[in-house]
Amino acid sequence: MIRVLLATLYFFFVVGCVTVPPPNEEYTLAKAAIDAAKAVQAARYSPGFWHQAEEFYRQAKILYNEREYAEAKYLFLSAKNSAEKAENSARLLRQKSGDVL
Repeated sequence: MIRVLLATLYFFFVVGCVTVPPPNEEYTLAKAAIDAAKAVQAARYSPGFWHQAEEFYRQAKILYNEREYAEAKYLFLSAKNSAEKAENSARLLRQKSGDVL
């Protein structure tokens, strides 16, 4: 009976120690997308998507530093998607206006 209780406690201890790995790839991809959007002046041509991407990225970095990796991963992916939308939108608007890319 004691062995079963100890085995159960050990199981819950081990399961409780399992952590989510750091989202390093998502961090890097989000940073690259932000940099690409910045390079085409997305803040000027697509401010909505740009500010959304910036805010997601800022919040994700805070969560990453606090080791809240699951939430950080989601926000890094959201930042990447918003930055890509900002970049594409800025490129399209710059092309339509005749601005050199």
